Amino acid sequence: MPCLRSKKSYKGKIQMKVKIHKDEKGRTVIAVCDSNLLGKRIEEGNRQLDLTSDFYKGQEKTKEETGDLMRNAYIINIIGEESVKLAIDEGLIDKKHVIRIAGIPHAECISVDLE
Repeated sequence: MPCLRSKKSYKGKIQMKVKIHKDEKGRTVIAVCDSNLLGKRIEEGNRQLDLTSDFYKGQEKTKEETGDLMRNAYIINIIGEESVKLAIDEGLIDKKHVIRIAGIPHAECISVDLE
């Protein structure tokens, strides 16, 4: 399923941690998680979310800043209620594609160029 793009803009004070990475082709890959989850390890059965690694240790961003980064990223790894809600509101992911691990929502989005 292609990652849809939205032009919505969000103003808000809710903070999210956003780490920006570049892949081998120079495309933007971002890890987004709710600030209160950073540093935790969440497990359920054989699934886990390890938010202790450097992959997630980014900068605090507002909803508006995070939305802008999400709309322009090639790959997005999203964890947490607020972060996943923002991606849904931006039209980047569909609710039905969100999984939960120990009650924490998680989704990934890959932008597909259909040209």
